[in-house]
Amino acid sequence: MAPTGRHPSAAPSWAAAEAVTHLYAAHYRSLVRLAALLLRDTSVAEEVVQDSFVAMHGAWRRLADPDRALAYLRQSVVNRSRSALRHRTVVARHAPRPAPDAASAEHGAMVALEHAEVTAALRLLPQRQREVLVLRYYADLSESDIADAIGISRGAVKSHASRGMAALRTTLEGTS
Repeated sequence: MAPTGRHPSAAPSWAAAEAVTHLYAAHYRSLVRLAALLLRDTSVAEEVVQDSFVAMHGAWRRLADPDRALAYLRQSVVNRSRSALRHRTVVARHAPRPAPDAASAEHGAMVALEHAEVTAALRLLPQRQREVLVLRYYADLSESDIADAIGISRGAVKSHASRGMAALRTTLEGTS
């Protein structure tokens, strides 16, 4: 047994813990201020500093000069801050784009309800009027294209569209 009452193999680990604890007590706040100035985010700065202390504790045996531990910590904080900034940039670059002025759920429900009412009113129209209105307003075809699609004249397309719209308006105004 070593005179300190600890097992001999525990001495380097104990020395590292004591040294890191001393450095932590003496320099934690100044290192957080350094990281916060680099990152402009105190919570991330605290994480960076804590990670630096953990890394130094793990590498304590490999430190060539324990008197340079504070310099090692500062460099670690700067490097980890740079990494955090790079990560922040990558996340911002690949962030999903916000939807342009998304409508509320209520608006979506109202549109669906109106769509259902229009569909039900369309079903009440005579077949030719329904075909003309669907091809015009849902398929976005011109009068010529509608005439060709269902085999009627352009004048008949205009007539069916006009009568169909009037019937739809009457039906929909009656349900409102």
